[in-house]
Amino acid sequence: MPFDLQPAEAFDLDVETTEYLDHRPKSPDRWLLNFGPQHPATHTTLRIVLELDGERIVRAVPHIGYLHSGFEKLGEHHDFNQYVCTISRMDYSSPILCDIAFHSAVEKLLGVDVTPRCRVIRTILTELGRIQSHLLCVGAAALDLGAFTGFLYGFNEREFIYDIIEYVSGQRFHPDWSRVGGAWRDLSDDEVFRRMLREFIDVRMAKCLKDLETLLNRNRIFVDRLTGVGVISREDAIAWSLSGPMARASGVKRDIRKSEPYLCFADNWDGEGAEAVSFNVPIATTGDCFARYLVRVEELKQSIKIIDQLLDRIPAGPIDSLADGKVRLPGKNDVYGSIEGVIQQFELVMPNRGFDAPIGEIYYAQESGSGELGYFIVADGSKHAWRVRTRPPMFVNYAVMPKLVEGHQLADMVAIIGSINIIAGELDR
Repeated sequence: MPFDLQPAEAFDLDVETTEYLDHRPKSPDRWLLNFGPQHPATHTTLRIVLELDGERIVRAVPHIGYLHSGFEKLGEHHDFNQYVCTISRMDYSSPILCDIAFHSAVEKLLGVDVTPRCRVIRTILTELGRIQSHLLCVGAAALDLGAFTGFLYGFNEREFIYDIIEYVSGQRFHPDWSRVGGAWRDLSDDEVFRRMLREFIDVRMAKCLKDLETLLNRNRIFVDRLTGVGVISREDAIAWSLSGPMARASGVKRDIRKSEPYLCFADNWDGEGAEAVSFNVPIATTGDCFARYLVRVEELKQSIKIIDQLLDRIPAGPIDSLADGKVRLPGKNDVYGSIEGVIQQFELVMPNRGFDAPIGEIYYAQESGSGELGYFIVADGSKHAWRVRTRPPMFVNYAVMPKLVEGHQLADMVAIIGSINIIAGELDR
């Protein structure tokens, strides 16, 4: 035999770790249930091994990484503009928000400031991404508990958001619109963009929110299934590093748009003394599934308020930064009308070419629909990152899942999963 087999006791393993990985029931009166990986209430490829005492959950062991996508490793091989195609697949419920957050991180690394026009359009699109995420979470959570109509209310409006995204970027599901220093193209018509958004926030979302709240807020079944279920205290939420609606539903008063403002959430965002957009951060204290639902519904209203403030403040001018012409793609008129534009286009889009990033490392975060979405980039002076580490909010928030479900009934698993808004693309490691 080419190697010696050793008993587990021969290795210096952490006892808690071995117990966690051991799926065998701790008592002969208990049994195991595989919740997933293909289960209608997980909304993705997700597996949770449950140890049950009757119908009560004694222990839960979550398993992740079923997508096997290698998102972060790809960042070492793609340049900073190419990598956006991978970024938009991490949180596929709101891809435009991920794209903008990553390129904002690269701009911080390069020291590039985007134009006021770009800031406004990016802010509007990130709030649309937040609405996309919350409509999916609220609609799917209602569906899991039997409120199929609530699911339709949410998804009808998500479809209209895709229409807006398609108008801006040319693609519906994975827009890949942002670029370092700006975007791959400007709006073709500001007035059409405003008109679509006006219809969305004033007509469609106003009706959607009214219908959702009328259907769910005082629905006896919905409220009873969520109240007191999956409770996590403020202290535990901080200890587990939760962020987004999960943390704010437990009384954690933190929103990156307020604590570390960016884009139009910062004062003087246009360089001429413009004040930051005004909005409120909803905070709950009970920390249960119903509180997480209420926080998301209120955040939908605040996102509409933000978009409403910016619609008539979209400035004219270029959408691409003029600070460094070697970073941004040239306009089509320059490409077709000058040899310099042709050379610049060629250098930026051809394989193994592009711009060199300075040697250094940065961390940058924005507030996504699920919480703190951060990127840690290490650059070695080449045309692509030496290392890209993503801090996806769902990867951190999902870690508390075993604590949330222990002691609850099996039927409560569905309610708790729906309140977390699990995105498997962010869990893949």
